[in-house]
Amino acid sequence: MSVNKLFDISRRSLLTYQKALSITSNNVANANNPDYSRQRSLFSSVGPDYRTNIAIGSGVSLTDVERIRDQILDRQSWEYRQNFGSAQKQSSILGNIESLFSEPGEQGMSVLLDKFFNSWDDLSVDPTSSALRSNVVYAAENLSVKLQNVYGGMTTLRSDLKKDSQVMVDDLNNYITELRHVNKQIYEATVVNNGANDLLDKRDELLNKMSGLANIQVNIDEYGVANVSIGGVFAVDRVHSVNFKVFEESNGKLSLKTDDGNAKVALRSGELYGNFRSVNEFIPEAKEQFDDLFNSIVFHVNKIHSQGYTTTDPPVDGIDFFEGYSNGVLKINQDIIDDPQMIAVSKDGTDGNNELALELAKLQHDDLLNGSTFADNYANIVGSLASEKQYQDQNTETFGLVLNQLEQQISSVSGVSIDEEMIDVLKYQRSYDASAKLISIADEMMRTVLQMI
Repeated sequence: MSVNKLFDISRRSLLTYQKALSITSNNVANANNPDYSRQRSLFSSVGPDYRTNIAIGSGVSLTDVERIRDQILDRQSWEYRQNFGSAQKQSSILGNIESLFSEPGEQGMSVLLDKFFNSWDDLSVDPTSSALRSNVVYAAENLSVKLQNVYGGMTTLRSDLKKDSQVMVDDLNNYITELRHVNKQIYEATVVNNGANDLLDKRDELLNKMSGLANIQVNIDEYGVANVSIGGVFAVDRVHSVNFKVFEESNGKLSLKTDDGNAKVALRSGELYGNFRSVNEFIPEAKEQFDDLFNSIVFHVNKIHSQGYTTTDPPVDGIDFFEGYSNGVLKINQDIIDDPQMIAVSKDGTDGNNELALELAKLQHDDLLNGSTFADNYANIVGSLASEKQYQDQNTETFGLVLNQLEQQISSVSGVSIDEEMIDVLKYQRSYDASAKLISIADEMMRTVLQMI
């Protein structure tokens, strides 16, 4: 083998291990970057020069920089991240709704309902008592205020969730636009055989963020480009992308559509789905149940109260206790608020008669709505929300555990181990030093040859 050949092999080896050290150094530098995938140097021997009688290899070269990634784990993590985001979001929202009820507690609606009907029972003891009559009005007002606070709180929460959903969609649109640019760069780098590992990491980072918001479907083509659809609607490839927008339908429900409104997304999971389900199902259903409950209370209380006589002079009959109920507002007859003597509990017009007060108190125990008492109907409202929250809490814990395990597996595959990288540093450094030593030996050999001339 000629001295020039030795120089050539040594030079190539020196440059190869210098690049390998750079790759390993990049791994070490990104050891704490959760979106970075470990890269590995791939070496191959350089073929011999067959023009000589003896085939002697031409050294080593760095043929590729491999990105260590398991696409199966990635796909599983996208799926469970969608489910986790949905469950966690719904659990949080249901917790906010539950807090409006103040249950259990002295200011809870169940206690206030009991106090309202108990106040009629107290009034039956002394129907002419001004204090007991005022107590009936006071209990009704407390119940009305609590109902308005709960109903208003749900209305405010719905408005906040709608705004929050639009913010999420804006983020989703930004991720889509950014992914289209990244897809284009990945394609351009791949077709000319340039490394695209950092771009692929950025692609996966964007897909992770998108999967937390909605149910995405991802297809990775032969160039590494991510073609993504959301709920069955095309979102992005390397050339095109669409923006999405939150629409409020005529029935008040929220939907996710393309910004032109032509294609509707079938949301099934993700934080957006958690928001939409709360706005479209949980809050309207709770409001509807409250409407049924208090419309029934108004009807039955007024039906009995209107049969009685006031303690005014002269006594008056046909008076409704409630003016009505609508959209969380329980209105008490203003005349009764101004003068509790307008409360009518006497069935025959005499001051001491308490028959209607007893009948009004008995409403508390009668099965007047859906075959149950008013208290049981209210308990069903609270209980159904509590059961759903418990279910979503369990899902959050289950999906969270699986997602955490997947992330640990991804980290074990793609994460950087400082110990392993330092072993590679030492290995490549020694190879680099050996290559430098070969160059020194080749230089000495060349000097010897020159001295012989």
